[in-house]
This record gives sequence, C-alpha cells and structure tokens, in this order.
Amino acid sequence: MKPGTGTPVRVGVFGLLGSGNLGNDGSLEAVLGYLRAEHPDAVVDALCGGPETVTARYGIPATRLHWYRGEYRTASRAGAIAGKGLGKLVDVFRTAAWVRRHDVVIVPGMGVLEATLPLRPWGFPYSLFLLCATGRLTGTRVALVSVGAAAIGRRSTRTLVRWSARLAAYRSYRDDLSRDAMRAMGVDTARDEVYPDLAFALPVPGAGVPPDPPGPVCVGVMAFHGGNDDRARAEEIHRRYLDGTTRFVRALAEDGRQVRLLTGDEADATVVAAILEAVDSPLVTAAEAASLADLMKETAAAATVVATRYHNLICALKAGTPTLALSYAAKSEALMARMGLGVYCHPAREVDADRLLEQFRALERRSAELRRTLTERNELAARQLDHQFTALTKTLFPATDHTHTHAQALREAP
Repeated sequence: MKPGTGTPVRVGVFGLLGSGNLGNDGSLEAVLGYLRAEHPDAVVDALCGGPETVTARYGIPATRLHWYRGEYRTASRAGAIAGKGLGKLVDVFRTAAWVRRHDVVIVPGMGVLEATLPLRPWGFPYSLFLLCATGRLTGTRVALVSVGAAAIGRRSTRTLVRWSARLAAYRSYRDDLSRDAMRAMGVDTARDEVYPDLAFALPVPGAGVPPDPPGPVCVGVMAFHGGNDDRARAEEIHRRYLDGTTRFVRALAEDGRQVRLLTGDEADATVVAAILEAVDSPLVTAAEAASLADLMKETAAAATVVATRYHNLICALKAGTPTLALSYAAKSEALMARMGLGVYCHPAREVDADRLLEQFRALERRSAELRRTLTERNELAARQLDHQFTALTKTLFPATDHTHTHAQALREAP
C-alpha cells in the first residue's frame, strides 16, 4: 500500500514475455512469485510481446508491447516499411501512457542489455530505451533485475542500451561479465550488484536426486545462427551446429542411450525435427515443454544434460543434474563456472562430435561428485536471490512495512 493513501502500489512488468521463449517467461514467474509473497496487495500488469499468453498463464492483465503487429517480420514492401515507421512513433505515446500509470516497472531478467543473438537496434533496444526514458520523465521507478549484458559493437544499439541502463532507477546483473560490459560501455556500476539468474528462484521437483534407474540424456537444442556480428555467416554456422549436434545424438543412440531432445523457444522446433529425421531411432524422442517448470522436470529426471540455450543450462544446473554446455556466448561459460562446472563447455560454433563425446563421458565419470557440487552451489544461489529480493523491496518499495525476507514470505504463503 502507498503510505497515507490506502491504495495499492501499481507494478508493471516489461519485456519479450509470452513470446515463446521459456527462459524469459521463467524470469517473469520468479518476479511474480516475489511480488505475491512480499507485496500481495500490489496491482500487477504487463507490457509484453505475447499479452494473451501472459494473461492466460499468469492471470495478470497485459498489453501488447508494439502497436505494429508485424514488428519482428522483415519489412520489404512499402506498406510494411511505413507500418513499422508509424509504429515506432505510436509506441512512444503508448509506452509513456503505460509507464505513467505505474509506481514501479520491473524488467525481469533476460538478456536485455546484450546482442549475443541477432538484434536490430530499432526492435527491443528501442523499446527498452522508451521504457527507461519515460520512467525517468514521469517519476516511475524502472528496475532492471538480474539482467544479462554484453559488449555491443554496433554503435546505434550500444547507444540505446547504454542510455537505457543509465536511466533505470535500479540495476542488477546475472554475472560479473554483464556488469563489466556495462561499465566498459560508460555506465556507472559502482552501486550495481551481481546476483544469480532469476530462474534459480524457481522450485524444481526432485532436484539433486539421481534418477533410479538412470534417466535419459537430455540434449537441449537451439535454432542457432551465430550472434549479431555473424549475419554474413549465419547459415554456415547453423549447418555446422546442426551437423555436429546430430552426429552426437546419433552416437548416443548407437551406444544404446535414450536421448530426450529439449527446446527453449518456439524457433527450436525446426532443429528438433531435423535431428529426428536424421537419426531414425526409437531411443530418440522430443519433449513438449510449455514452461520452464516443464524443462526443469525433464532435466531433473535426466542422467546427464547437454544443452545450448542459456536457460536450458539453468534448468539442468538448478535441478542438480551434471551438465555440459554447448556455449554460444561468454554468459554460458560464466554460468558454468559459477556452478562449478566451468571445464564442461564446448563451442556451439564449432561442434566436434568426437570431442564432445569425450567431454560427455568425462562428465559422466564424475557424476556423483558433480551432483554434490551443484547442491552446494544451488543453496548459495538461493541465499543470494533472497538478498536480492530484500534489496529490491528496500529500493522500489521504501515505504512498505518489510519485516520478512523473501524466503520467509514464501514459506508462510498459503
């Protein structure tokens, strides 16, 4: 409640949420859990990519992020180009009107300050800048919570990202690399903290318990075409990634291992289909995960996980399952190092199936030891996120009577 008014605090959540990326939605779920536990009277709604999905899944009102519905389709005709241009102008007023209705806006996790995947400056970076700029102008506090960041080469994108961060009222990062990248881009990070990814706040059924009998090998795949600076080689990178991953899956099946293919975004379905067609074996199946919780169930039941997408890795590590990363960015390597598995990384741009099999077998030989390591690292991550939520309350809700930690609030919630 706002002090002296008896009216609830109005909280907005912002991002590419409900758009088919399970990691983004998992970050939203973690923040909603925090708000419902510590600020149950808060009125929450979203400005997001998939408002229908967010409302149906999480029960909060949601507004479409972009006025122009074809925002993420390539505009080649005059009408589409004009629509996109008009949409950018309309979104200035739509975003400002939405922001000013709130006391606080939270951007929950996600790699909103990076361009490790193909990204146009006038897409999400522009939307984030509008959010942070109008927040500063209207007095609405904007918080970037456990977000990812990376050095950005393209000047226009870098400028938008830098000013978005500068204008935010609160910033925290999901790894040291992110904070260092923002400092290198000219943002004063002296008061910014580093905490684990928000998905580590989510519960996992059966986490850390080895399946009996041993479960399948989960292989998390990705529609990987390189990063923002790899557009000229995108198809070559994708073919090399798909070929190496397919050969690895085929080798596991020939060894009699059950393989469960995982995705993390709707775009990954084409990679699953290609592998299933190339590896004609009843031992290779595909999971139909609709949420990060579904992915965590799959990885918790696995003997071992090999994954590409960042939040596939988080699901496996959070579940306490020995994991090998097909790393496409420094953030994956930083995550693996934080969880004590830094040596188990393989480059996604140069997948060598034979070398990957060697690393996989070495990982399995240390399975029991690594499960104990992950249990310890997950306990530490939980404590760190509890501290993050406490700090968030003090910063964004200073007038709130805050007498419980986040963990206590969750334990006491019905």
